[in-house]
Amino acid sequence: MLNEFKTFINRGNVIDLAVAVIIGAAFGKIITSLTDDILMPVIGKIFGGLDFSGYFVRLGDVPEGYKGSLSSYADLKAAGVPLLGYGQFITIAVNFLIVAFIIFLVVRAVNRAMPKAEEAAAAEPADVALLREIRDELKKRPLN
Repeated sequence: MLNEFKTFINRGNVIDLAVAVIIGAAFGKIITSLTDDILMPVIGKIFGGLDFSGYFVRLGDVPEGYKGSLSSYADLKAAGVPLLGYGQFITIAVNFLIVAFIIFLVVRAVNRAMPKAEEAAAAEPADVALLREIRDELKKRPLN
């Protein structure tokens, strides 16, 4: 079983996947910062508040002895108050749309950079074309 595991780990696809996950995590942090620190404050300012992720509806009572702010989503959530955090959801949805759009742009660029199947066939090596011609000529000859 250990040898099978070593074989599995040494495959190129597993290493590629590991690198992709690490780069994806770092990329995710960049997008999260872009969303949280740049885009959402602007969107929040347009809609009347500076911290859009702090928009919520309180669904339950605040526990007795609570000393935090009644307008702080993070404090109320930490205190166990049931909240409908629609601002946080919108922030994460915008984050997802940004990531999806950037991935779309990357895939689109890769697809444009890759040669089409017709172009690959047209750029066939001379020796393959010669062998194909010989094969076709041999097919035309009658059998004795």
